Amino acid sequence: MKKSRNIRESEVEKHVSAVTQQMKQLHSDLFDLQPILEKLDDQQKEKLTNNLSLLRTALMNSLLNVTS
Repeated sequence: MKKSRNIRESEVEKHVSAVTQQMKQLHSDLFDLQPILEKLDDQQKEKLTNNLSLLRTALMNSLLNVTS
């Protein structure tokens, strides 16, 4: 039973580490995008903002479910 629990904890740690790395990469990518985004016209910015807002909401809900 203890070995099974250790395996599960190990798997969880791997997944948490992978998600953490992806979040760091996303942060870096978004930071790199900022100068490019500033050059977009208003219509392009609005379209991008709408797309990102939908994804942001889904991501925040997922994080809340995992951390609650």
